[in-house]
Amino acid sequence: MACNACAIWDEGYLKYDFGDHPMRPLRLDLTMRLARSLGVLDRLDVLAPVTADETALLTVHDADYLAAVRRAGDDPSFSGYGLGTDDDPVFAGMYEASALIAGGSALAARRVWSGEVEHAVNIAGGLHHAMRDHAAGFCVFNDVVLAIRTLLAAGAQRVAYVDIDVHHGDGVQAAFYDDPRVLTVSMHQDPRTLFPGTGLATEVGVGAAEGTAVNLPLPPGTDDAGWLRAFNAVVPGVLRAFRPEILVTQCGCDTHHDDPLASLELTVDGQRAAISALHRLAHEVAGGGWLAMGGGGYGIVRCVPRTWTHLLAEASGVPVPPETPVPAEWTAHLRSLGARGDLPVTMGEGRTPESTLWQPGGDSWLDRCIADTRRSSYPLLGLDPLDPRD
Repeated sequence: MACNACAIWDEGYLKYDFGDHPMRPLRLDLTMRLARSLGVLDRLDVLAPVTADETALLTVHDADYLAAVRRAGDDPSFSGYGLGTDDDPVFAGMYEASALIAGGSALAARRVWSGEVEHAVNIAGGLHHAMRDHAAGFCVFNDVVLAIRTLLAAGAQRVAYVDIDVHHGDGVQAAFYDDPRVLTVSMHQDPRTLFPGTGLATEVGVGAAEGTAVNLPLPPGTDDAGWLRAFNAVVPGVLRAFRPEILVTQCGCDTHHDDPLASLELTVDGQRAAISALHRLAHEVAGGGWLAMGGGGYGIVRCVPRTWTHLLAEASGVPVPPETPVPAEWTAHLRSLGARGDLPVTMGEGRTPESTLWQPGGDSWLDRCIADTRRSSYPLLGLDPLDPRD
């Protein structure tokens, strides 16, 4: 059934450009071209973002840091505040490009909270590593935190955030670690093996917010079945217990087996199944209110455009079947850019992801990770860590 949904998009997003760097804006352009070719955008209200002003950004970042980002955009030799590094090199117009993405996520939040749409997607968003006083992990302004603060300022009392990027959603967790109104859930590769090195199961929040940070680290090599097993063992239970008014998700697709920066083994089909599960949960636990963002993902040809086209289609309520042929015009565009070798032929990879029910007592690395998370977080949310039905 079709859903009332919007996508936030502007060509100005492509100016968030670190140059010769994994975070290439081409991945956004290819996604929108593919979604347009398949008719997905015809089922969405496509809205231009509104640049976040300084007042809004100060709810997320320190004034000194905002000033530093402005300076960095005018000075190619600038370094400091996490800028001028290999991860976050400076570029002309850095402040303006970052503020446009942040404003896009804030607009998406306002549209969903007001009831104008059920779902909103900002594929350029999901910059979840940026901290209050510094850049980190390809992220300059934390648009996710701004979106959630926008919801709280509008009156939301319970916001749930689920992060399925391969990297821990550390900047979002840090912003709300002591705020009981916000549940942050992150599924990511084991932090002992990957940046940013945080996100252990024992990180659960502090003070009145104890129990509202949930972390599920996954072993390198986790595939579709294992990932979905872990998701089903933890995420629905904590969302049902928290009872959010709105669901915010970061849908980074760097969990893909071809991603050059990480070591999970999901397919596009597994990622499509994860996105579909999040959509269902938004309707089950949050009255349909769903704000979805992009995030990481550096397989520019084989992964990102297909997975995020599936995200846009899922939000519209008319999913794209995985056997759908990739449009010839999109493939021709890739060839014109110099793409060589085998290119995606269909919107899936020919897999049918399935998972089995987690049971306590399993001795695999994955099952121990699930058990650790449930043991750390479930009792704090009034759940039984040993009951797989929770």
